[in-house]
Amino acid sequence: MERRREEIEKKRMKLAELKRARMERINSLGINRPQDGSSSSTPEVASTRREAVESLVKSVLGEQLVTTTLTTDGSSDAGSDNGAYSGSTIASPPPYSSGATTPRGPSHTVLPPGGRLIPDFTSVETVIFDIPSKERVVYNKEVQTVEGSFEPQGPSEEEIREKLREEFAREEQLRIDALEAERLEKEVETPQELLELTDEERRTIVLSAEFVDFMDHSSKIVERAVSEKYDFMKDYTLGLDDEAEDLNGNRIRLINCFHDDRWTKNRSVTDIGWSMKHPELTVSSYNKNPLAANDPDGIVCVWNIHLQDRPEFVFHSQSDVLSVRFSDFHPNLVIGGTYSGQILLWDTRAKSLPVLKTHLSVGGHTHPVYALDMVGTQNAHNLISVSTDGTMCSWQLDMLAQPQETLPLDFKDHPITDEVAVTTLGFPDGETNAFWVGTEEGAVYQANRYARAGSQAGINMTYSYKGHFGPITGLHFHPLFGPVDFSDLYLTSSVDWTVKLWRKRSHPKPATPDNAVVHPLYSFETADDYVYDVRWSPTHPAIFGTVEGSGKFDVWNLNVDTEVPVLSTVVGAGKALNKLGWSKDGRHAAIGSSDGHVYVYDIGEMATPSADDWNNLQRT
Repeated sequence: MERRREEIEKKRMKLAELKRARMERINSLGINRPQDGSSSSTPEVASTRREAVESLVKSVLGEQLVTTTLTTDGSSDAGSDNGAYSGSTIASPPPYSSGATTPRGPSHTVLPPGGRLIPDFTSVETVIFDIPSKERVVYNKEVQTVEGSFEPQGPSEEEIREKLREEFAREEQLRIDALEAERLEKEVETPQELLELTDEERRTIVLSAEFVDFMDHSSKIVERAVSEKYDFMKDYTLGLDDEAEDLNGNRIRLINCFHDDRWTKNRSVTDIGWSMKHPELTVSSYNKNPLAANDPDGIVCVWNIHLQDRPEFVFHSQSDVLSVRFSDFHPNLVIGGTYSGQILLWDTRAKSLPVLKTHLSVGGHTHPVYALDMVGTQNAHNLISVSTDGTMCSWQLDMLAQPQETLPLDFKDHPITDEVAVTTLGFPDGETNAFWVGTEEGAVYQANRYARAGSQAGINMTYSYKGHFGPITGLHFHPLFGPVDFSDLYLTSSVDWTVKLWRKRSHPKPATPDNAVVHPLYSFETADDYVYDVRWSPTHPAIFGTVEGSGKFDVWNLNVDTEVPVLSTVVGAGKALNKLGWSKDGRHAAIGSSDGHVYVYDIGEMATPSADDWNNLQRT
């Protein structure tokens, strides 16, 4: 608007200036207006006046004059003296038009004496622009909510949909109930006759895989419930029975004897272990049955102490299974080492065949694997295996195609052979690098998985633990628990009829060459035959157990006596006992025999330690 006003003001000033120039021209031409209203009588005066008027109009408007009609009335006043114009009209663009064209210049037409004026017409195009005024936006701070916005609203769309679904569900349920009632009425009115199956149909159903799986699963559940030995008729007003008195004293009780004529007959137990997740499950491995050529060479059975007559699972192998264990971090996985050198992995959720296995190649084992162990934590753990050719391999359970690392256990300073024939393996609790191996020559060697300060990877030739005179059959480190750390102690068993107690050396190098040979702390020499295995109790610091070739199972308590075991019993028919394993709570001991039986003994309250047992063992 301001700009518009300025333009109008400029045009007004220009118009005033043009009027002033017009008056100056009139004065310069000497044209005087008649005072009495009379006109000039001569044509020259009239022509000069007309030219002055046209020049004045063109100079004022700055545009080309458009003359529509410019005639001289000659009929009435043609001969008059005044020479006046009548009926003349001048068309021009408006004074404030922005679309006016540029004038072509003044056109002077001289009227001849006694003649007519010929007009000169000019066409002018005019464009008018309508410029809207600028809109001013003004904001005010006000409350954005409107009245009634906080009042309770009606049901939402989701609530309406939910109500509709509930109504449909009720209607559907009513319809199903009506159909069921109608069906029951028909059944009452016309009872159905039982269909008799033919022998062929019955045989097809019985032999189907679905029926066999159903019967196997259901019968296991029923057998677990039936085999529970709880005395429902027990009278608590009477005194203690003999069995309870035995459990309170230093006596043991046989609670299970596992054997299956179909799978374990004519086989020997080669290894045994307990589940860390399910304390009622134990696993055992078996060698070949020479009388059953069509059966698998190796068998692994998972037994349940609540299921007496048959195993929970049976796994097959193409070679004798020499070592077996549950995975410490995956309760469904069972791992086995075989005579051919393969590492097999079975899953209780799958069938009897292994789900993963290693290849028979130079990248892994090609000799029998007698020892397996797991090290690490839940998120980072490895399976360690050692074969009789002195090869140690580290595996990941989800990738058995190739070992993560392979380490040859060579003893170059040995007088006979530099190859270490490993029969057993042991890791101290919490240790992932250093481990100890028992050999066929009767010596124990310490080895490292990785090189570290002061020692190289492989056999540590600085120390050798010598004390046995025959192959070592078992090696077990003291568990790390309780107020006193005894994890530097370990036990070994051998075919020389002895069990020896050792303490591992932690110094990198001996002070003198004589200190390079480490001797045992103590030797237990009460066995009557080969000692095939030895195991520390997982709950009591001073208790360990041994099994012998004569069929004896001995329980030792170092706080009570170091000369003789506190408990000793002949297991089963007196067959040789091969392996021993303690349950997680330390109450149950599983024992494998050479006739394929697995015996489970309960040692009662003796497995529970007292507060002074650690201090007493330290003094011992």
